[in-house]
Amino acid sequence: MSDTPELIPRHKVLAFYGVPETVEGVTTVTFHRMRFFTNIAKNKNPQDYTRKYTDEKSQRSDVVSYAETISATFDRHSGDPVHEDIIDISDRELVGSDAKREIIWVQVDTGKAVKRTVSVVPNSEGSDANTYTQSADFRAGGEPAAGTASSSDDWMTATFTPEGG
Repeated sequence: MSDTPELIPRHKVLAFYGVPETVEGVTTVTFHRMRFFTNIAKNKNPQDYTRKYTDEKSQRSDVVSYAETISATFDRHSGDPVHEDIIDISDRELVGSDAKREIIWVQVDTGKAVKRTVSVVPNSEGSDANTYTQSADFRAGGEPAAGTASSSDDWMTATFTPEGG
């Protein structure tokens, strides 16, 4: 047995986007895998409080908050519910709670997951000469919730269970 930690390949940490659907006045959310994305990267954007005390030689810093942003770019595919929802938010220039969704990050080998409400902030589209690409930022719109995720369809969709839930 090796003492070397196992490298986690990128395709083993997946993101799932909550697509709302309203039928007869009842809204349900299905978490679809974010497919055909050429980039999905988190930046925690920590805010720190730094100070220098007069009786000490060096400064001290403490992280006091986070402003997580997920930057994403996708090759637009017809019929993909995640793409269609992001495009709808962009095309209709939705704002406020109409542009909020949830994203779950899942380490599929362990089921460990974090879910967060995000504001969908559309960026650019059509910048690639070969395929129609679009980009967006997903900015923290609430606190993260730790839990587990499971799937009954080989991780095409996911179900989230919060810790203690």
